[in-house]
Amino acid sequence: MPHPGWVQRCAMLLSLNCLKMTFHLTTATKILNSNQKMNRKLFLPSPGSSSSRTHSCSVHTIRNTRRKMEDRHIILKDFNQLQGLQDGVDREYYAVFDGHGGVDAATYAATHLHIVLSQQEALKSDAATAFKSSFTQTDDMFKIKAKRERLRSGSTGVAALLTSDRLTVSWLGDSQAMLVRQGEPVTLMEPHKPEREDEKKRIEDLGGCIAFMGCWRVNGTYAVSRAIGDFDQKPYVSNEADSSSIQLNGHEEYILLACDGFFDVVRLGDVPGLVLEALREAGGSGEDVAQTLVAHAKAAGSSDNITVLLVFLKDPQQLLTYEMTSRAEQGGATAAATGI
Repeated sequence: MPHPGWVQRCAMLLSLNCLKMTFHLTTATKILNSNQKMNRKLFLPSPGSSSSRTHSCSVHTIRNTRRKMEDRHIILKDFNQLQGLQDGVDREYYAVFDGHGGVDAATYAATHLHIVLSQQEALKSDAATAFKSSFTQTDDMFKIKAKRERLRSGSTGVAALLTSDRLTVSWLGDSQAMLVRQGEPVTLMEPHKPEREDEKKRIEDLGGCIAFMGCWRVNGTYAVSRAIGDFDQKPYVSNEADSSSIQLNGHEEYILLACDGFFDVVRLGDVPGLVLEALREAGGSGEDVAQTLVAHAKAAGSSDNITVLLVFLKDPQQLLTYEMTSRAEQGGATAAATGI
């Protein structure tokens, strides 16, 4: 049997260690709570911040007849707060990514592009340049993951950064964004396709070719000429994005971002009429407009994954009211001209 003095000594040591552990745990808890309070003050939106002035959205996505759903999209209405930016400029971020050969590249881009963008020095002065660098860096980062995990997927992408008076879009491949102003589409971009004359020349100058195999393909493989991933066809499939920026004058109605599953069967010029028709059917609610557009694309023959994301810059009910007023004024003018 152990000596009583030894038992007493062990009990005292155990009690002392327990007290030390309790002290450290209490101290750590206080530090953690303090940090959490500080983080809430630094990064969460405060009352009256951009979170109360963001735009309403409508988004819908379907797998369609494809075996897998490889599209991804992201909506960040509080871009500054989420990324810790404090320069007084409210920003919203929207993006659609169209994956192929698997979903890994699209998922990676949707997860990382906005973070890389927020870290660009040029973001505050030249968002277009910041976007271009962000796409390239995201592709370089994904290359490390793809090599390590033996991934072979790729993804096109289109992203938009919105402030109170400016819209900047950036794209890689054939996913597209469009702006509608006073009922008319405004050209923001030209999608990257292998058959585009400058893309064809770029690929051929590198020693590659494009071949028609149901559609135009780079070296007879991918039907896109620029993408994140697709490393077996780099540099023919480029990771260099294009960007454009446009000043907003207050007459803009909405922005639409979509993958080629939509734009391959729907012309840009048809979109304003389709949106107004959807608003009329919904009584001015914009919530299901994207779903109506996706259904239209499917009925028009699209078998691809389809993603449509609308960002309303004006209240959808206001758009419908404006359209009805315009029609009434046109009808009155016609009646007056014919003497009715």
